[in-house]
Amino acid sequence: MEKFLMNNRNIILRHSLFCTHYQEILHDEKDRIFCRHDINHFLSVARIAMILNVTEKYNIDEEIIYATALLHDIGRHEQYKTGVDHAAASTSIAKNILNDCTFSSQEKKLILTAISCHSDKRIEHSRSLYGLIYRADKLSRNCFCCEVYQKCKWTDEKKCRNLIY
Repeated sequence: MEKFLMNNRNIILRHSLFCTHYQEILHDEKDRIFCRHDINHFLSVARIAMILNVTEKYNIDEEIIYATALLHDIGRHEQYKTGVDHAAASTSIAKNILNDCTFSSQEKKLILTAISCHSDKRIEHSRSLYGLIYRADKLSRNCFCCEVYQKCKWTDEKKCRNLIY
């Protein structure tokens, strides 16, 4: 258990910037009827990405997967307030948080690129961290039992209509 106390995923969870932006998301989404971008979503993306990582044999380091999943939507509240694309806002916030982690420069660049393109459908089938996070993000949604399914603006193609993971 000791080895998990200072790993990068826990550095991120305890980082003041992560906590500040996360609280803003919770505040902005308190009355949201559609999918929320809370810790359950972040961890679902991480855990589904871990499953895909094993089943599709990518062999991506789990700290990289968790960091990307925890930070991929951290700028969501900026999209609500200013209209800026949340992936771009998340990338900017993540860059500052990652500077306090122990990732190499190459790993930080990989994580930031994955965050910046995580909602770009063109990477859906990419056999990389980018495609993995894209698919995990979509698979994390429980559209198959959603009470506001008919009101959701997502296309039927984008909705997760079957339980897979």
